[in-house]
Amino acid sequence: MDFVRYSKYFYIFAIVVTLAGIISLATLGLNYGVDFKSGSSVDVQSTKNLEGQRAQIETFLTEGEYGKHNPPTFGQDRMTIRFDEVLSQTQENKLKTDLKTKFDPSSSVEVNTVDVEIAREMQWNALKAMIVASVAIVIYMAIRFEWRFGFAAVVSLVHDAFLVISIFSVFRLEVNLPFIVAVLTIIGYSINDTIVIFDRIRENLRFAKVKSDDDLRKLVNDSVWQTMTRSINTAITVLFAAAALYVFGSESIRLFSLAMLIGLVCGAYSSIFIASPLWLLLKKKSKQKQLPTGNPTAS
Repeated sequence: MDFVRYSKYFYIFAIVVTLAGIISLATLGLNYGVDFKSGSSVDVQSTKNLEGQRAQIETFLTEGEYGKHNPPTFGQDRMTIRFDEVLSQTQENKLKTDLKTKFDPSSSVEVNTVDVEIAREMQWNALKAMIVASVAIVIYMAIRFEWRFGFAAVVSLVHDAFLVISIFSVFRLEVNLPFIVAVLTIIGYSINDTIVIFDRIRENLRFAKVKSDDDLRKLVNDSVWQTMTRSINTAITVLFAAAALYVFGSESIRLFSLAMLIGLVCGAYSSIFIASPLWLLLKKKSKQKQLPTGNPTAS
């Protein structure tokens, strides 16, 4: 397959998805969990099977009028209830008493509260973590390779992260701290795939005699194909692990696993179909001013 020949279609697809994500974020926003908005999280540890009493617990919470809450997440002997507003001390005490009386007197009930200022600070820290990671990657790629590699890599990373965020926005999935961990992990895996391809391009440039745009295009296609098996095997191996966590893991890590599944597929796609053709496009523009010398560090 001539990846470069069809690069414009990959660009169009990426642009359409990005625009859809922008529209979704502008109209729907993100469904923040209690980590990023004010509210209370109630963790219940029991000696009984709480998941088997799911229907009774949901009815209990609705009829108890404790406040607006998300559907509880369950493990076999534990559950977490997230309330959209901070529970008062009276509400906390009543909820603890009622849960123990109704379901398990020996259970342990812990209430964690996040106020507005802490929620805003955590939102900013999460955004800052992603920005710092991206800037560090640009600097590393510019030193290790050249600035065109760094720019192409960051564009593909932003594409991956933004696509995952957009999907969570469209389907109103909860965005919490494990989600941020998933996005940062996706960035790590994506840049790893991209570096492997870029390193092969650099190695091939060192020995190739590039005299025309067609020679450069063939070099990029050959480099992608030479690393294809490695890229696919890496993605599939991690996908197996993420899929197992999603299917067999508890609900508390299910969204983390889902974000990983989506992001790993996007990362493999962007490394092959976006980052490499974009570097080629930038290289061609510089080549119009100066013929290539074969020096991989020339910028």
